Amino acid sequence: MSTATVASAPPAPRVQKRGTPLAKKRQWRAAYLFVIPFFVVFITMLIVPLFYSGYLSFFATRLVGGTSFVGFDNYVKTFTDPLFLAGVGRTGLFLLVQVPIMLGLALFFALALDSGRVRGSKVLRLLIFIPYAIPGVVATLMWGYLYGQDFGPIVQVLSALGLGSPNLLSDSNVLGSMMNIVTWEFVGYNMIIMYSALRSIPAELYEAAEIDGASQLRVAWSIKIPAIRPAILLTVIFSIIGSFQLFNEPSLLRNIAPNAISTSYTPNFYAYNLAFVSQNVNYAAAVAFILGIVIMIVSYVVQLSTQRRERLG
Repeated sequence: MSTATVASAPPAPRVQKRGTPLAKKRQWRAAYLFVIPFFVVFITMLIVPLFYSGYLSFFATRLVGGTSFVGFDNYVKTFTDPLFLAGVGRTGLFLLVQVPIMLGLALFFALALDSGRVRGSKVLRLLIFIPYAIPGVVATLMWGYLYGQDFGPIVQVLSALGLGSPNLLSDSNVLGSMMNIVTWEFVGYNMIIMYSALRSIPAELYEAAEIDGASQLRVAWSIKIPAIRPAILLTVIFSIIGSFQLFNEPSLLRNIAPNAISTSYTPNFYAYNLAFVSQNVNYAAAVAFILGIVIMIVSYVVQLSTQRRERLG
């Protein structure tokens, strides 16, 4: 009787799994090596100074008695400080007048360049953006020369045309002069943001609207502007933050017009003078924190109102 021997099947080869724990640990280690320098700089240059300035804001340094803990007295003082409140009001007026003009011009240029009907659009795009590439200090000094009452070419041209010689750096005109400088600087920056958003809109939407007989103005109002609403909101928030951080223009123009621009002309300029001129770092820290809270509240209100309009629309 013969016995049949059954050959045993060879063992299946072991499949090496990807992403072994050792390999993952190496990946995590490499990722941390790239991320840790950023966090070190972020913590040392932003978080630590922020907490330290918050700590200073709860103290007061007096000639008699030295430094003492005062709690929220510095914060309460800001709400009754006429210099700080006047600066906030001045900045609010700057925001309400300058930002719509600047963003309106930026949107107009972006729509014009995106329409494809402007000759030399690449050159125009570069020319509009160039003012943003100029440092803010250089731009302010340049415009300060142009505004000069005795040597400024703007006044000389107006006088030659028989339109008088207005003082563009007087009490009543200096805020408008600053608006012009900031608008000149940042129209190109905001235009690039809006233009980039316009270029991402599918061209089929334009073609369908043109087939239906829609004009360029109708296409821009009904399709383009609603499509880039997030980009417009982004520029609005950036402009709000920039308006409350207004510093270069008043600090540099003050050398030309000291009687029109005070040390508390804007809240940011006021905090700087409190800290580095008056040596009142404790109250300056409180002013800076209140200014940051105001910026957050205004930005949040603008964003919330925009979202409500989108839901209702």
